[in-house]
This record gives sequence, C-alpha cells and structure tokens, in this order.
Amino acid sequence: MSFTRIGANIAALQSLNALLKVNNTIGKSLLRLSTGKRINSVGDDAASFSLARGLEARRRSLQQALSNVGTAKNVLNIAEGGYLAISDLLQIIKEKTVQAADDSYNIAQRTAIQGQIDALVDEIDAIVAENEFQGTQLIDGSFSGSKFQTGAAAGDVFTVTLANADSAAIGVDALVVSNSSTASAAIAAVDAAIDSLNSAAQTVGESLLRLSSKEDTLSVAITNTEAARSRIEDVDFALEQANLVRNQIIQQTAFSAFAQANAAPQLVLSLFR
Repeated sequence: MSFTRIGANIAALQSLNALLKVNNTIGKSLLRLSTGKRINSVGDDAASFSLARGLEARRRSLQQALSNVGTAKNVLNIAEGGYLAISDLLQIIKEKTVQAADDSYNIAQRTAIQGQIDALVDEIDAIVAENEFQGTQLIDGSFSGSKFQTGAAAGDVFTVTLANADSAAIGVDALVVSNSSTASAAIAAVDAAIDSLNSAAQTVGESLLRLSSKEDTLSVAITNTEAARSRIEDVDFALEQANLVRNQIIQQTAFSAFAQANAAPQLVLSLFR
C-alpha cells in the first residue's frame, strides 16, 4: 500500500469499513441490552426466531389450558357443594321417615312429618335449580359429556358428566309416610338416594384429583417451555455487556485508525517543499 498515490485512499476505506462494521455490532448489542432479547428480528437468526415463536405459542397455549383446568375445578367444586347440601337434606329426610315408620305416631303427627318431608324435597329441587356456573345448570342432568380443553393439543380434553340430583332423579319426589308400611318404603327410597348422591360426589372428587394432577403437569410443562424459549431468544446480559465494552474499545481504535489513514496522504505535500 503506497501513501504516494492519493487517487484512492485504500487504508481510509478499509478503516471506514471496519468502523461501520463495529458500529453496527455495537448497535445490535445496545438493542439487545435494551430489549432483553438476543433475537429482535427474523434477520438476527431466522431458524432460532421460528423456533422461539413456536415455543412462545406453546407456552401461551399451556397457560390457557392451565386456566381451563382451574375453571373445570371451579365447576366441579360448585357441583360438589350442591351434592353435599342435598346429601345433608337427605339425612334429615331419612330421620323423618324413620320417625314416621313407628306406629306410636298418630295420623296428625304423621301428617306433620309428611309436610316436613315435602318441604325438604322442595329444598332439594331449589338447590338443584340454583347450582350453576355462569348461567349453566350443573346438577340437573343437562351437564353431560361437557369438555374442557386441558392441553395444547386438539385431543387434550377432559370430559365431565354430572349426575342429575333433582328429587325425581334420585326415588324421593313422591315419599309417603301415611303409615308404617309406606314409611318403610320411603326409608328404602331415601337410602338409595343417599347412595346415589354419595356416588356422584365420589365421582366429582376423583375428577378433582385428576385435574389437580393435570394442573401440576401443566405447570411443569409451562416452566420447561419458557426455559427453552429463553435459552434461544433472551440475551445473556453479562456476555452481551462484555461484548459491548470490547466493541466500544475497537470502535475507538477504528475511529483513530480512520483519522490517521485520512491524514496519511497529506504527507505527499512534503515532496513539494
């Protein structure tokens, strides 16, 4: 390289190219440090950008699925509360039928007991009518085969069927205790209803256990997915800061070299002195 030829200052051009390159690198480092992301555009790393976006989509889907699991548990908890309330009423009804089955009670007394039983049966149907979630009836027999999306894939669903608990569905809408014989039949009917309610509550409890397990699995999957995305997309601040300091030093030396390269051709003037 000759400094006596000034038509093209190659040294200055090379120094300028190096300066522009390090300036661009510093700009990227500053952007990464300000956003916290190693990949800020597709051009930074096309393959990694696509992979990171896919992981982000999966994480968000898993988070929504986790929210859906929470909703399913809320539904089941409300239904369970209804079943248990009705079961408590059935226990009282059972006491009344046993009371009426004793022939020591006269007609007037049995009539009074019948009125109490009828009122309790009406309360059972009132509980069923009021047991709902966001306007959807839960334990009237209509909540059957309902699906909750509990995963990121199309087939990750949890199907719930809640047993009908109204008085007709469980042999207690027509209890009669007018004599010891009908009262005994009523006792058997209430026993069957209690067994039915216990079975329904047990099914709900088992579903809640499964959903809790699903909740734990989703939480772990969300954490692992986010960790994978972070390794690909997020910036390592310590490494990026070290690179920035290094490049800033190079920037200063490159600028100095560029200034010197620009000044070098002026030496030609000394030939004319």
